[in-house]
Amino acid sequence: MQVRHWIVGGLLVLALVGGAYVLGVHVSVPSETGDASRPPEGLSEMIGRRLSAGSSTPRAVPADQAAPVAPQPAPAPAAADSGFGFANVEDLARQRSQQPYVAGSTKLPAAIAHLTYDQYQSIRFRRADALWRNQSLYEVQFFHRGFNFDRRVAISEVVDGAPRPVPYNPAWFDFGRVVRQPGKLPRDLGYAGFRVHYPLHTPGYKDEVIVFLGASFFRVLGRNQEYGLTARGLAINTASKGGEEFPWFTDFWLVRPTDPEQRVLTLYALLDSESITGAYQFTVRPGSITQVEVTSSLFPRRSIQKLGIAPLTSMFLFGTDPSGHRFDDYRPQVHDSDGFMAQTGTGEWLWRPLVNPRELRINRFMDQGPRGLGLIQRDRDFSHYQDPVANFQRRPSYWIQPLGDWGKGGAELVEIPTDEAIHDNIALYWVPEQPVAAGKELHYSYLLSANLESPLWPPGAKVVATRITAATPEEQRDLSRSDARRVIIDFGGGDLTGLDPSQPVKALLTVNSGTTENVTVQRLEENGLWRVSFLVVPTHPHDTVDLHCFLQLYGESLSETWTYQLVT
Repeated sequence: MQVRHWIVGGLLVLALVGGAYVLGVHVSVPSETGDASRPPEGLSEMIGRRLSAGSSTPRAVPADQAAPVAPQPAPAPAAADSGFGFANVEDLARQRSQQPYVAGSTKLPAAIAHLTYDQYQSIRFRRADALWRNQSLYEVQFFHRGFNFDRRVAISEVVDGAPRPVPYNPAWFDFGRVVRQPGKLPRDLGYAGFRVHYPLHTPGYKDEVIVFLGASFFRVLGRNQEYGLTARGLAINTASKGGEEFPWFTDFWLVRPTDPEQRVLTLYALLDSESITGAYQFTVRPGSITQVEVTSSLFPRRSIQKLGIAPLTSMFLFGTDPSGHRFDDYRPQVHDSDGFMAQTGTGEWLWRPLVNPRELRINRFMDQGPRGLGLIQRDRDFSHYQDPVANFQRRPSYWIQPLGDWGKGGAELVEIPTDEAIHDNIALYWVPEQPVAAGKELHYSYLLSANLESPLWPPGAKVVATRITAATPEEQRDLSRSDARRVIIDFGGGDLTGLDPSQPVKALLTVNSGTTENVTVQRLEENGLWRVSFLVVPTHPHDTVDLHCFLQLYGESLSETWTYQLVT
């Protein structure tokens, strides 16, 4: 395992290469009972898209240390004069942090304790019984407990400022042949999670817009988008030798809309784990770009070496780079996200193409006061994927914009080797500079935007494709190096659009642990893109070469900064 540092665009970058780590395996979840004339959609139409970390056994708690008593739902506090709100959830989280952590949940009854994947899929919520149906623009449907999602989540509705539990009702579900006598299921069985629906596309059908299911995972959709990457409430010690700890959203409060035409929805959640508790507020604004404003207050029970704020997980099997296409697959590309993008505290835009490495890679991009970071699906051309089922071109990008000053820290990007698209092998989160101390409250807020594309992110020219290949035999002879590699970067958009080919556009390159040769910049007549091409020669055989590049014209920067870690 190798740990390295270098500077990228004025940022100190920490890198770790080697080792072994797994984020999780996707498992799909059951669909609602839908109109037979309309194809199933949302989570139900994703094949293998849910992390197995949603199981009810947190990996950070050994079985011999798990508490034998299941935790109880958070007590409903007395509503303040202004009604139940985020301050109440903060009080509950603060109180719980002062008590020992209790893992687990009430046991499932025998009738559903050992469901297979297919059996769980066949349990469907009856759309006619959705919460708030025909009362607002929003409707809420619930997930039954079972399979990997056996943990009970307490869900309450806030009406006129007062919280009240949403009772479990087996009549709200179609069990098919799975449960012969659903009426005998315990009345306190509860739910595994929920999904919120909203008329994103037509007034006659309400689409999924946000879903909470398993640990602290949630997914968000905007118009014309299909599920891909996943957000989380919090990450603890991800890609660490001691193992990752998965916090859980144990309690939710759904605030009933007060107006039938209300477009903004508010949700509260209580997070709990062995090391920390947290209070969360989610303010949801659906649209072509669905935005979720996340407010969190965190209460550590004990010190935490690495805390991940605004974590995202995604899948990258292979993309445009031919050096990464080592699979027997007819599709040109397979990924939910193709790049990490960030806007630093100084305003610089960074783009790092994702890779499916042959060994674990961890890179931390150090910064102060970051303005944005996210996992992006930039390529929107169906012909570049050729998969009418997965529809990778419709997978959303998640862009995180910090609200307030996050101080010093770094955006940590984890890339894990995988041979199958069912694995989430990409993780991104913000790590504060200082480790978390027990008893010290933390507060973070941010805006998550689920989008297909935006001209503002970034505002200038952007990287369209990155390709790496071996140098030609003639080039290798000229350089007297058989390990020389050719790098090709295509830029487009921004001020490059319509720029005359005669303009002296320059590529500003910096390199660590190597040198660059034969740098060229040209405009491609066929598509109007500007191509940068150069050879890379590592300082020593098998060195990892760190590169970054941006375009400039007459001293003015035209593009984001491309960064790359080239393993030779």
